[in-house]
Amino acid sequence: MRRRVFLSLTTAILLLLAFAPLALAEDGGEGVYGETNDKVVTNVGFIVIAFFPCLVLVLSLIMWRLEKRKDARLAAKRHRAQAAEWRGGW
Repeated sequence: MRRRVFLSLTTAILLLLAFAPLALAEDGGEGVYGETNDKVVTNVGFIVIAFFPCLVLVLSLIMWRLEKRKDARLAAKRHRAQAAEWRGGW
């Protein structure tokens, strides 16, 4: 229990120290990207809007492929159960 608490506190402190420079930005609040204007914000918004449908599409295609493999595996299992050479016996 002590080890888990120590590890959690150490991790939290290291994360806070890692992100502290970002919170203490001194260039007038200018971030890593630089000066942001309406065009930059609009482009980022469009990227976010396009990202989520693309993510849903990719995950759906992955799920479709996995379901297709599962159905093929179950069909092969049913076929083996019905085939005489796989039933066993003498």
